[in-house]
Amino acid sequence: MFPNETLRLLNERSSLRNFSDQEIEPEKIELLMQTACNAPSGGNNQPVSIIKITNREVREKLGELCWQPFIGKAPINLLFCLDLHRNQMIADYGEVPYTAGHAFRHFWISFQDTLIAAQNVCTAADALGLGSCYIGTIMEHFETCVQMFALPKLVVPVVLVVIGYPASTPGIRKKFTPEVMVHEERYQSYDPEQLYARYTERENDKHIELNDNNLQVFHDVCQAVKGKEYADELIERIKQRGWLSPIQRLFGLHYHAATMPLGNSKFIAFLKKQGIDWFDEWKMLDDSVLDLGEE
Repeated sequence: MFPNETLRLLNERSSLRNFSDQEIEPEKIELLMQTACNAPSGGNNQPVSIIKITNREVREKLGELCWQPFIGKAPINLLFCLDLHRNQMIADYGEVPYTAGHAFRHFWISFQDTLIAAQNVCTAADALGLGSCYIGTIMEHFETCVQMFALPKLVVPVVLVVIGYPASTPGIRKKFTPEVMVHEERYQSYDPEQLYARYTERENDKHIELNDNNLQVFHDVCQAVKGKEYADELIERIKQRGWLSPIQRLFGLHYHAATMPLGNSKFIAFLKKQGIDWFDEWKMLDDSVLDLGEE
């Protein structure tokens, strides 16, 4: 089906959450790290650091923090961090001003570079017969990560990746096809009915069974976001139908629409504490020599 092994790996990758006890050979770990370091990087700045975690107690602690015990069973955890600290040191020693911590432009590109390095490692892991899983919930514990791993200012955790040999082969999840996700030349509007049909097809037209708990949670989420009248009417329709849809489970029970926007100020405060502060216009000591034009 695919013309080479690389394309097969990229198209058939699935997240692995069931790891065997087999240790990863040191030479394979070294290859993974080389792959991360050789990932594409804007301006070749390489603003990425990786905390390699093999200590079992630390891995298990991360599993507890992220509510996913399998993290502790993966023989290696990799915490990918956006790192402006290293280039700050190089710039200071090389005697040049460095303002990346105050610049959205630097942050945006560095964030991309960090995820590209992580994806390089995941692809390389598959190529070596390993498996991997991204752990996004590490974001709930940024402050703890700073303490656990002695992260200096200008270093921010982005994503945790766990890697190991599979105890079983994970199934391949359905994805949207290019017909849904690729737009020719400009963004193409969707027909809502057709788009929803493609979504339910992707999710195998699953029906989530109703119970008192998930109905109450779903109602509370809807009421918090769109009001009691909306919530009452929607719950009545769901009861008549007899099940929740996958999209209702996703944003009504899993990624709560009512709670996901909460805590934005907490994340901004953390970034500021770590020296990442592009939220307000940065003040130069003397801007009289520059013609920056209008923002």
